[in-house]
Amino acid sequence: MRRIPVLLTALVALFALATPTQAAASGLTATFSRTGNQATFAVANSGSTAVNAWSISFDLPSGVTVSNAQHATVAQNGTRFTLTPAHYIATIQPGKNTGAYSPTFTLSAEADPASCTINGANCDGSGEPPPPPAPVTASFSLSGTSAKYVVNNNTDTALTDWSLVFTLPSGVTASNADHASLTQNGTTVTLTPAFYNKTVRARGSTEPYSPTFRLSRAVQPTSCRINNANCDGTPDVAPSAPANLRSPVKTTTTVSLAWDASTPGSLPVASYEVYNGSAQAASVTGTSATISGLTANTAYTFTVKAKDTKGTLSAASAALTVTTNNPADDTEPPTAPANLRSTGVDASSVTLAWNASTDNRGVAGYDVYLGSTLRTTVAGTTAKVDGLSPSTDYTFTVRARDLYDNVSGPSNTVNARTSDIVGEGYARVGYFVQWGIYGRQYFVRNLDTTGAAAKLTHINYSFGNIDPVNLTCLQGVTKGTSPNPQDPNQGDGAGDAEADYGRPMSAGQSVDGVGDSGWEPLRGNFNQLKKLKAKHPHLKVLISLGGWTYSKYFSDVAATDAARKKFVSSCIDTYIKGNLPKYNGAGGPGVAAGIFDGIDLDWEWPGAEGHAGNHISPDDKRNNTLLIEEFRRQLDALSATTGKRYQITAFTPADPAKIAAGWELGRIAQSMDIFNVQGYDFHGSGSDNSWEPKRTGHQGNLYADKDDPYPFHFSVENAVNEYLRAGVPPRKITVGLAFYGRGWQGVAAGGRDGEWQDANGAAPGQFQEEAGTRGYSNLMAMVPNCTVRHDEQAVATFCYTGNGGQWWSFDDAWSIQRKSAWLRSKGLLGAMIWEMSGDTGTLMTALDNALR
Repeated sequence: MRRIPVLLTALVALFALATPTQAAASGLTATFSRTGNQATFAVANSGSTAVNAWSISFDLPSGVTVSNAQHATVAQNGTRFTLTPAHYIATIQPGKNTGAYSPTFTLSAEADPASCTINGANCDGSGEPPPPPAPVTASFSLSGTSAKYVVNNNTDTALTDWSLVFTLPSGVTASNADHASLTQNGTTVTLTPAFYNKTVRARGSTEPYSPTFRLSRAVQPTSCRINNANCDGTPDVAPSAPANLRSPVKTTTTVSLAWDASTPGSLPVASYEVYNGSAQAASVTGTSATISGLTANTAYTFTVKAKDTKGTLSAASAALTVTTNNPADDTEPPTAPANLRSTGVDASSVTLAWNASTDNRGVAGYDVYLGSTLRTTVAGTTAKVDGLSPSTDYTFTVRARDLYDNVSGPSNTVNARTSDIVGEGYARVGYFVQWGIYGRQYFVRNLDTTGAAAKLTHINYSFGNIDPVNLTCLQGVTKGTSPNPQDPNQGDGAGDAEADYGRPMSAGQSVDGVGDSGWEPLRGNFNQLKKLKAKHPHLKVLISLGGWTYSKYFSDVAATDAARKKFVSSCIDTYIKGNLPKYNGAGGPGVAAGIFDGIDLDWEWPGAEGHAGNHISPDDKRNNTLLIEEFRRQLDALSATTGKRYQITAFTPADPAKIAAGWELGRIAQSMDIFNVQGYDFHGSGSDNSWEPKRTGHQGNLYADKDDPYPFHFSVENAVNEYLRAGVPPRKITVGLAFYGRGWQGVAAGGRDGEWQDANGAAPGQFQEEAGTRGYSNLMAMVPNCTVRHDEQAVATFCYTGNGGQWWSFDDAWSIQRKSAWLRSKGLLGAMIWEMSGDTGTLMTALDNALR
């Protein structure tokens, strides 16, 4: 038998009897002894349960220091010292003590400690035991403007995830974080730890990798929350009870209530919950509510509670009993409101005003009708009707209602038209491709350096995919597509979280010249878009869902009401609320909030052929409408809480057959902000020589070409006319422009420099996998002797290298100027661009000048 070392024997005796439990101060004592300047603390547990974490705090006279600690570490803060035991004596079983392993240390001068506490109780065991520590706390320290948060996990299990939110005084900023990243919104700062200190061991802390940062001024945070609890471990304080509950107005079926605002507790007040007896009757964000659907001449008792952002309810207000009016007491209706008028409009609302009605017993309120639909009821003589569609005509009337629910006749009718989403001027919508940062080396920064960001009104970020299993918006994966464009499963499960928010950008790739450290929760294109919007606040950024490769499952997510609700909710959660899945240390709740201003739907194509393998249903046309309306409904519901309106746009086809198969244009125009009408790809040859490899053709002509030999005569004019005839408001239509070329090779000259002539497949492309396609700037630089021609009759630009050579169709400054003049003459909203990497600034400048 081997001999067990003395130290191990002692440790076995100290730890052997019981499973460690929560530390208890009762029965725990610390006895100090000193020989000269050599000091010892002997700790004993006379209680009935094990103590598995303890520390001693004590004071020494000014100037006295501690060194050479054994079996413990000692930290000093002024004259106060904290002794933390080594791990092998951190747990003391009932009836045991530290014995031979009691902590010792050397004093710089002979002195005895004062104000000694162990786990917050007196060292001699006297006094009341302290309450147990909070499960998780975060302590703040400040040295000059250098700040630090130490997170302490006081539980017996590892803390696997945490984040801090703290508030600074107005004007103070936090920056230069180590072991964490910071985001600041006004006075609120969110601290997200680096991946290596996101987990805090049981009974441990973030030391020695606690997050540090610098403040612009040496100040203390005014509040701090860790994982939605107070950083100091104190319990949340509920808001105060609402006071002065009263009923300003009542009718036979309604009771209006008002109250004084509650005083916030630990967190801001988020809402007020109104109760009719014990049943909740309403939830409102303000300090008034109207309860309807009541019975006439009946007593009701109401109370109100405040709710904070964590859901903590206040005590109830004093009860108020109200008896609804008896309709038999008055049967005379009020006079009709007069002089109804519109006093203001914007893209989503109309503000109305009218002259007050009169009544023998008093007017209770006014019902505002949009057409025959009741939209709102107000107490005064003004109302703002929200949730409307841009560039749309509406008709309103108003009726007065008295205290006995007698209703007046209608007011005069007023017609009002909402403004469009860009106000005066023209929209310029540019697609930014997710994958442009690779072979194209086109970054979000390039949108700024080329001057495009200052000229654009919208950026559509393409593309988001659909999860083939869960039928939700897909994020958090990096998986390429199949290289075969005809593979029916080419885009299944594909996505690029690396480009979206995982890839650190260097200083030279960053909009503001500041590179990523690699520890931020938001990196990649999304973070650069955030920076771009900060530099150009006018920009709206939308996430484009689908595209040619990612439209396979649109039919499935649109097929049922439940599927639509699930899909739309997931997309809003991911992109609008910014709750990104974790990916390579990035992502997390809310990290992308505020980047995207809406949704761009690129379903190619509902009810018609698209990419190989796309799911198609005869119900796609109706379901496409219902999907768009579900997006409008859920985005408007979010607007009610954020105060921000979110846009819905779509890439829509030029082909009349595809329009007929999938688009109820008149109806969906009520929900849509922009129809980005396809103005290109009328003809072309793909990388696999599919499509139209044997004959050239204009890919984006404004007018139908009289020499077009194909049975269908595509043109921008013909496409736009389909939308106008269907009742789509002109100021919801943009015309697509091609910042790239479609090309053929082996083209015979014919009589018109290669127009509509025989060819021998796609011309060499800018990239090997994209034969037949080149960005405009690359085309002009890399295809030698390609002489530019302009077809005046069709308004189409092309270039031709000569008999047997290459022929390319594209937009240039000339065609952009001509198309812009045409869309202005039609009163359209503006232009859309596919896609921005094709231009170094020439075409964007031409478009901007043409739309001024």
